[in-house]
Amino acid sequence: MTEQKPKTQKLANSLKVQLRSPDATAPTKGSKTAAGYDIYASKAEIIPAQGQGLVSTDVSFTVPVGTYGRIAPRSGLAVKHGIQTGAGVVDRDYTGEVKVILFNHSQKAFEIKKGDRIAQLILERIVDDAEVVIVESLEDTDRGAGGFGSTGK
Repeated sequence: MTEQKPKTQKLANSLKVQLRSPDATAPTKGSKTAAGYDIYASKAEIIPAQGQGLVSTDVSFTVPVGTYGRIAPRSGLAVKHGIQTGAGVVDRDYTGEVKVILFNHSQKAFEIKKGDRIAQLILERIVDDAEVVIVESLEDTDRGAGGFGSTGK
């Protein structure tokens, strides 16, 4: 016999979604084991070449307890069209519409149609009990202070 989880625990571990208009589409997974939930545009938009735009979703959500939502690029849009996301953290206590900032790194304007998948929502765990401790110095490592490109060959 399978043990049933208490209803309060099940709700705490749910991604609660509010569709704010008839144009909104609930986030979906492309496959059972996909890391992210696809996020959909609720209106047509144009992201200008070498520019950026704020895309409406008409969706609000509350992420499960102990997580935050990271709005991440869709790899197909990045590879085929040079589209990336920006400012992609959605805290659990934010309940407004989730809009997606898209950057177009290509030389052509990018057309978004209502219902297009524009980004993905990835739920990530939060380390919420990490204490900030001021120290005189950090322990030595092989890398040290080497920055951008310092581990490449």
